[in-house]
Order: sequence, then structure tokens, then C-alpha cells
Amino acid sequence: MSEVKRVSADQIPQIDISSLMTGEADIEVAKSLHQASQELGFLYVTGHGLDPHLIKQLYQSGLTFFRAPVEQKQSVRVSQNHRGWLGSGQAKMDDKALSDFKESYIWGIEDACHQEDHFLRGSNMWPDFVPQLETLGNAYLKQAHQVAYHLMRGFALGLGLKEDFFLQTTGKPLSRASLVYYPHQEETNPNQFGVGPHTDFGTLTLLCQDQVGGLQVQDVNGQWLEATPIEGSLVVNVGDLLSHWTAGAYKSTPHRVINSSGYERLSIVLAYDPNPETVIDPRSIIGANYKGDLAAMTCGDYLYRRFNKAFSYRN
Repeated sequence: MSEVKRVSADQIPQIDISSLMTGEADIEVAKSLHQASQELGFLYVTGHGLDPHLIKQLYQSGLTFFRAPVEQKQSVRVSQNHRGWLGSGQAKMDDKALSDFKESYIWGIEDACHQEDHFLRGSNMWPDFVPQLETLGNAYLKQAHQVAYHLMRGFALGLGLKEDFFLQTTGKPLSRASLVYYPHQEETNPNQFGVGPHTDFGTLTLLCQDQVGGLQVQDVNGQWLEATPIEGSLVVNVGDLLSHWTAGAYKSTPHRVINSSGYERLSIVLAYDPNPETVIDPRSIIGANYKGDLAAMTCGDYLYRRFNKAFSYRN
């Protein structure tokens, strides 16, 4: 656990995306998204339109779930489709660290027509002992997915592309939502993290964090920065697939969580990904003159490989 630099919030860009959310092609906002993604790869967004009452209710329901006895949570233990409860120690994002201290509860878009085309399809597993979680979780997934959709429009505009460039194969996305719970941990083991240093697998991550703190982002110099919670904002970060798609122009930045606050911490996450057959190829943006060695891949194949490595239940 190297020394963490406590920075002022304005050292991580803050961008108001309210114009994008109304469907505008706001070039100035797109330029801001473009610049932030080329530098730190992390930003705060405001003007996203997510219902704060919904967020509060989902947060409280999440705490009710994670505070329940293990025997109850086992009733929705994670499926091979990555839906349900992942207990502490069942994920490992950093090969050099211990398994992550966190717990997660995951759900996704349900569509019976496409459930056979990728392992990330499947039925959600809703806990009977928190009955409101199904309604709240589905509502949040729908709203957050719209935010991701408009952010992808903004990124395309910032790259000088047609605004629907990243959205041409999004009719059956692989996006997932999750509640992620971090109990308080003592800073006694340098290899134990709430979640170890990692980059995110997919295209784009939206994070609604509470006021406890603990998220740390690594800058280009290897310095760890505290991503201080900002009321009403979302933390947005570029994932590996979007970085690959842009030939590394957009940065997929290492980050981690250490919750030594003395309080429990809960985050609400959307991992946005398009259809599994979506081809992620830098040449589609840069053109035939691309001189790099990044191969084309599909979204579905890449996620399959990364999940098999990171999650013990897959084995």
C-alpha cells in the first residue's frame, strides 16, 4: 500500500453532461470527455439525470442484503452467468495480492431471445428477503444504461466520428449492474485490498459511490490519488475494451479500493458493454494506416477470457 496522495477534487476532471442527456451533439462537452479520457481516464460527471431517490433506496436495500446472514445470501449465490452474490474472497483482480475483501451482488439485462449467445446472459437471481431489490435494481440499470449510451455518443463526437459509431451493435448489450460492499478493513496486510489494483475489463464503467471514500486511482507517474466522493456525481472510467478500440489513446487506468474508514462502504456500478459480436478493432477508428500490433477481437470473446481468470467460481 504505497503512499496515497490526497488531491483536491478538481484534479480529476468534472464534466456536466446534461446537454448530451437531452440528445444534443454538444461538441464542447465531447471535447472535454475526449481530453479527460486521454489523460487520467477517470472523470466525474454531473447532469446525468439519475434519480437521487432511486439511488438512495437502492443503497439502503443493498445494505440490507449484505448485512443479512451468509445462509440467506447463499440462496442467490453467483451463477455461471455471473448473476447473484459473490462472497468475499471469490474475486482476484491483482495476481500479486490476496483475493479481494469485497462482496458483490450482480444482475443484468434479461432477454430470453438471446440467452444462448454468451455466458453473461442469464436469469437474474433476486433475494426473497429483500423483495424491493428487483424493482429498484432494474430501474437503476435502465437509467444508468442511458447515461452510458449518451457518454458513448460523446466519446464518438470527441474522436471526430459519427455520434452513433460506438452504438451500432447495442441491441442486446452485455452490460451488468452490481452492488459492491466493502467492510471496514485494518491496514495491516499490504497485499489485502477491498479490490486490488486492476483495470476494468469492458468498455465503460459508471460508479455511484457513497461518501465513505476509499477509491484510489493511479496516475501516469504511478502515484495513487484519492477519488474523493462528490455529492450527486458519478465516477466514470474508461475500460480495457474502449482503450483497445482507440489504440490506447483513451487510458484504462489502474485503480483499487482500500476501506480503512471505520465504516462500511457500498458502491453501485454499471459495467457497460455492447453486443458480444461487436468487433473491437483500432483500425475501424484510425484506418488502414494503423501501424500498431493490437489485434481485432470481439467483445464477447475478450470478456470470456478475463472473467475466467478473475473469478474463482468460473473454475
